[in-house]
Amino acid sequence: MLGPVETRSVSPVFVGRTAELATLRDALARADAAEPQALLLGGEAGVGKTRLVEEFAAAAAGRDAVVAVGGCVEIGADGLPFAPFSAALRALRDALPEAFADAAAGQEEELARLLPDLGEAGAGRHDEQGMARLFELTARLLERVAADHTVVLVLEDLHWADASTRHLLAYLLRTLRAGRLLVLASYRSDDIHRRHPLRPLLAELDRLRTVRRIELARFTREEACRQIAGILAAEPDPARVDEIYERSDGNAFFIEELAVATCQGNCTGLTDSLRDLLLVRVEALPERAQRVARIVAEGGSTVEYRLIAAVARLAEDDLIEALRAAVGANILTVTPAGDGYRFRHSLVREAVADDLLPGERSRLNRRYAEALEADPTLVPADARVMRLASYWYHAHDAAKALPAVLAAAIVARRRHAYTEQLGLLERAMELWDNAPAEVRAALRPVDYAEVYPPCGCDPATTPLRYLDLMAEAAVAGRFGGERERALKITKRALRLLEEDPDPLRAAWFWVQRSRLVQAQARGDGWQELATAQELVRGLPPSEVHAEVLAVVANWSMQHRPGPEALAAAERAVEYARMVGARETELHALLTLGGLTVESGDPEAGLAQMRQVLRDTLAEGVHPVAGRAYVNLPSALRSVGRDREAVPLLREGIEFCRRYGLLDSGAWAWGNLSEALYALGRWDEAAEAAAHATRVGHSAKPRAGGALRLAHLALAHGDLAEAARQLATARSWYGTHDPRPQQSLPLIRTAVGIAAAEGRTDDVRALVLPVLDAGFPPGTHRYGWPLLLAAATAEADARVLPAARPGRAEILDRLSTAVRTLTTGVPLWQAHSRWARAELLRAEGRDTIETWAPVVAAFECLDRPYDLARVRHRLAGALLAEGGDDERDRAVELLRLAAAVAEHLKARPLADAVARLAQRARLTLGGGKRRDPAADPAAAFGLTSRERDVLGLVAAGRTNRQIAEELFISPKTASVHVSNILGKLGVSGRGEAAAVAHRLGLLMAGTPAAERSG
Repeated sequence: MLGPVETRSVSPVFVGRTAELATLRDALARADAAEPQALLLGGEAGVGKTRLVEEFAAAAAGRDAVVAVGGCVEIGADGLPFAPFSAALRALRDALPEAFADAAAGQEEELARLLPDLGEAGAGRHDEQGMARLFELTARLLERVAADHTVVLVLEDLHWADASTRHLLAYLLRTLRAGRLLVLASYRSDDIHRRHPLRPLLAELDRLRTVRRIELARFTREEACRQIAGILAAEPDPARVDEIYERSDGNAFFIEELAVATCQGNCTGLTDSLRDLLLVRVEALPERAQRVARIVAEGGSTVEYRLIAAVARLAEDDLIEALRAAVGANILTVTPAGDGYRFRHSLVREAVADDLLPGERSRLNRRYAEALEADPTLVPADARVMRLASYWYHAHDAAKALPAVLAAAIVARRRHAYTEQLGLLERAMELWDNAPAEVRAALRPVDYAEVYPPCGCDPATTPLRYLDLMAEAAVAGRFGGERERALKITKRALRLLEEDPDPLRAAWFWVQRSRLVQAQARGDGWQELATAQELVRGLPPSEVHAEVLAVVANWSMQHRPGPEALAAAERAVEYARMVGARETELHALLTLGGLTVESGDPEAGLAQMRQVLRDTLAEGVHPVAGRAYVNLPSALRSVGRDREAVPLLREGIEFCRRYGLLDSGAWAWGNLSEALYALGRWDEAAEAAAHATRVGHSAKPRAGGALRLAHLALAHGDLAEAARQLATARSWYGTHDPRPQQSLPLIRTAVGIAAAEGRTDDVRALVLPVLDAGFPPGTHRYGWPLLLAAATAEADARVLPAARPGRAEILDRLSTAVRTLTTGVPLWQAHSRWARAELLRAEGRDTIETWAPVVAAFECLDRPYDLARVRHRLAGALLAEGGDDERDRAVELLRLAAAVAEHLKARPLADAVARLAQRARLTLGGGKRRDPAADPAAAFGLTSRERDVLGLVAAGRTNRQIAEELFISPKTASVHVSNILGKLGVSGRGEAAAVAHRLGLLMAGTPAAERSG
């Protein structure tokens, strides 16, 4: 029996780490000030990460912070989904029970996926936002708990983290913006090889400015000497320090092992092998203690005492003696909860596990599995199923492993750990052929499969099929972001279905493939949907048939709205009702309502969409309700009812936040931004658009937010920012899946930027392909703003010589499109009149009679910016026709337009109003007078009118064109040009333009200056 070990293998003195502790304390101080902090602590195995974390945690607790620690767990080679978060949340709940209960109120069912102590996890259909929903609720839970308490969340051993844990950590660090919270995660840097799954996460987090990374270095010789002195409780011999430091290379754990070994006289037996160094003290244990160490090593990173006893099969006294020896030698340590054991350092556990013989390892796993089957209470309930699956799998017993692995996949799915579910299903497929036929025949879809509808089969009596596993795996891969793996599975499934045809099942897999193709930017998914539609054609109604029709209708609404899409939606509703597929029916009804609005019957369509929203809220079908909160306000906006849409959108945003519907929330923020823009509430619109770029789980809703920011920047006159946001929107939308609701607004904004920069050829290059393709039915809400932008660009470029080639053709094409595009409601009737007026202006034929009806149309709408723009146009027409009454009316219109432009900070409109007033010699009031000393033109004696003329000369205008713009006669314009040439001392118009540009004579507000800026 091993005697008591007097030498301490853990130094009582905390050595070094001054800079690292300072960084951690600074982060804690910032967290105390409600500035959330995130830190990653990396270092090689044994370098001292855990000791540093313990020291910091003790200091944080001393400052009244609540420290919640969770570690990633290994069971053999497997990790438990969300293990560190589950442990940390449990610790947080124990420390702050009331605050935790208040923060989790109303969301216990969903949060129980992470913390089963909260109750039974909610049932219901899984969807692509399920994991994101759980992540959002977890982040909000932590923010609420940390609102009144400083919380330090410690996640250890990220190198063992499962994919779901990594995804949740990434989401948390990206989205935390409030609360007194500090997140500290540690990992082994020497384990992160090129293909290690943690490597991409570290790279992603490095790009976040809110995340700080600490790399823990090895000890210096001086620090090593202090550590050895602490272990030996005496000043060490310098020669021994040199020897230990040289062999350990400054690694704190190796210094410790070598110090103890040399003290015990074992140094001569050490070799240069790392494994031998780690095993030397294990091999010095009594045989029983060595056996127990091997059992614990294979059981996982932490093993319960009762489970060890069941596997070891030793008399209790013998087992306790063996454990005492291992603990006394600092090989094992008691867990904080006091109910089990773990290796003091994972390096030793790995060395002991690696030393096991192949047959020994499988035998130990079998014993663990048998013990757990005999007494399930040996381990915590939330880990039982996963651990049993791992033990049976590593015991290489397919008959036992297959049902255990399938049961674990169900648990992973319930926890929204879809990547882990996929891995377990792949194991099940690997085990399938090796499992006895009678075992496979006893498995039922009702127990292990849910994604593929029964379609006439009784899931309680029909045997589980291999294709059922493939269906579950394909959906798990899609939900968990493992889309490449899911695509391969669908491909294999469809090959199997070619050998053994099943049209319904094949159609279902083609629908999944369509979704995956779109998500992976491989195409728009229509070819796959068309194949699915063909497979179900003529078959009796079924859930698969209804789903195919509903997905086709929704795809058509977004890509090719029109009569065919409407018919598909009607059939989807009919089939879903026949087979009782309620959620599919609600989705199809919502699509049908939107298509009805677009087809010209807005009241019927809106009523149907409102009914869907009421039904989904009453029935608790949250994903469809989230979609309704996006689509119904969008339909209201499409008929000009923006003010009605705003409160509904705010209600929807709160609903999506409460239930973690991130993408629906992002779409709602984007729609809110558009509605607020139309209503002239631009500051709120910018804030809403910024929210859309942050809260979305997928790229496309974030792209919508960026596009709205681009349009706002364009209206503010910030062309550089508009171009930047437009590029961001394009990159997020991608090019693989063009949809009119995205591509047409993108082109409209690009047209606006090109027109503002005087790039008429680029404007036409953007517009002509759209005119060639035409506007499908239902796209008029996106077509009218684009046609208006194109017509306005042509009108603004009317007097530019470079714009003359091709003008007649483009104006003719635009006129044809304007005549044929649907109007339907007052909003688009007003746009039609406006576009026609701009086309007349492009030909120089617009009059008061052209613009007066446009202004009257917009005066009936709630769109102040649009009204200000058309008032500016009407004022120009009034001034062109002369007369005192017309001038008085023009002054009033320009004052109104200027007030709106100033309020909205719409600089291009404000400048256009000012230029028009200046050319007509009108005083609008409130403007700042130009400082003559700051005006270079004053040195040449140029009058205000001559400066206006010079600007037009520099822009290439003829005397007749100058006369038209400044409301003077061509003869007067010629006199002004002659005076300017004389004052500048130049002989021609070209020299005058060059001098004006070189000397800065073109002040802001002149036409040439406006274009060159």
